[in-house]
Amino acid sequence: MNELVRQHTALDDSDLEWLHLLVSEWQLLSDLSFADLVLWIPTRDGTRYVSVAQMRPNTGPTSYQDDMVGHLVPRGRRPMLDAALDEGRIVREGDPEWREEVPVRVESIPVRRESRVLGVIARNTNLLTVRTPSRLELTYLQSASDLAQMIAAGAFPFPDQQVDMDVAPRVGDGLIRLDADGVVQYASPNALSAYHRLGLAADLVGHHLGETTAELAPSLAPVDEALAKQASGWAPREFEIEGNSAVIQFRAIPLKPKGTRIGSLVLLRDITELRRRERELITKDATIREIHHRVKNNLQTVAALLRLQARRIESERGREALEEAVRRVGSIAIVHETLSQNLDERVEFDEIADRVLAMVAEISPGKVTGRRTGLFGILDAEVATPLSMVLTEVLQNALEHGFHEGDTGTVEVSAVRGGTSREARLLVTVQDDGVGLPEDFDAHSSGNLGLQIVRTLVEGELGGTFDMVPAPERGTRVILDIPVRAHK
Repeated sequence: MNELVRQHTALDDSDLEWLHLLVSEWQLLSDLSFADLVLWIPTRDGTRYVSVAQMRPNTGPTSYQDDMVGHLVPRGRRPMLDAALDEGRIVREGDPEWREEVPVRVESIPVRRESRVLGVIARNTNLLTVRTPSRLELTYLQSASDLAQMIAAGAFPFPDQQVDMDVAPRVGDGLIRLDADGVVQYASPNALSAYHRLGLAADLVGHHLGETTAELAPSLAPVDEALAKQASGWAPREFEIEGNSAVIQFRAIPLKPKGTRIGSLVLLRDITELRRRERELITKDATIREIHHRVKNNLQTVAALLRLQARRIESERGREALEEAVRRVGSIAIVHETLSQNLDERVEFDEIADRVLAMVAEISPGKVTGRRTGLFGILDAEVATPLSMVLTEVLQNALEHGFHEGDTGTVEVSAVRGGTSREARLLVTVQDDGVGLPEDFDAHSSGNLGLQIVRTLVEGELGGTFDMVPAPERGTRVILDIPVRAHK
């Protein structure tokens, strides 16, 4: 719509914003009218109309099988559009049009913003299935007529209320029509069912909706407006009420077709099961976070026990083995600590990499500086846990075997993400400027326990590749290529 309006019309950004607000709401008018809506805007030179938006009803058959957006028609071809635009009134004159052997009633509704008419809504009703209307259909049509008059007067949509139509109640979910005093004139079967779930045993018609609602679901906390007043539809509002183990979502729409409120529309939807599932998910998320927190605590306890045991062992090799085990356990604990603070099973791995780098640097025999370049980004837990262990082993190996007591140097961890959303990959490089590899060294056949762990985790759990080669100038370079899932 933005492109069509800016390309063909003289409307400014504030006018365009009004049209967006209208289009976000007009599913309501389409469903109440049982009609298709097409929004026509006059072109910059005033010789034609361009259709910038279209809506089909959920409550009846469509009048347009084709997409009308982008169509241009010359002024004069559709006199009802001209009359609505020039005179600023709703035009209903004329016989039905025949489209592919289907009779269609066409009406034109001017779209007013303040003192100007920006365009015209063509309301097209398929008359092929017309029959004697029921009370529900008559209520729908009368409400649609009131809304159309409000659009023509610039009183709808409400500029100070942004409604998320994806989650707001729709016409078919439940509809109640109130008079100016808030007394129910009509309640659809779905609306009545929702009130029965709240505990209502009688009919709604003839009762004051606000008072009835307040009795069924008394507010337990201070609110800006009394619940009874909200449910009376005196102002445009969205709210939820809970009572009798049921949760009902409301949307109140005051009807002011001639400037004075004659009543209100109240749309409502039973969202009891939706809220129950949300609460279950919240409980599940809290449970998962608590599990991660306890796993982290248990791992830290294991690491502390291993550390105590290491201090009691006289064998130097035994002590070193236990200290390596402490670091391995610690790297897993870092991941679980991060997961315990998140709402999902994903972690920002850059912080974990920095903490692993700092933890391993403590064992440096000399003055070795560690740094990270690039971004790991967000990783799933099933990737983050083994990758943290791999990173710990590779860094530990670089510091222990690449440098001697008193050496100075650098160990750099580099991360680059690439590929497509379906085949995203993470390339991790760990490079040091230490003494380098022995001449006959083969990373894929080495019996070193740390490298065996790395090979198993990278190739087995992560489904990636691992290689260890001499660095271009000096030292050693470890290359990890791992498939990952792309996250926004």
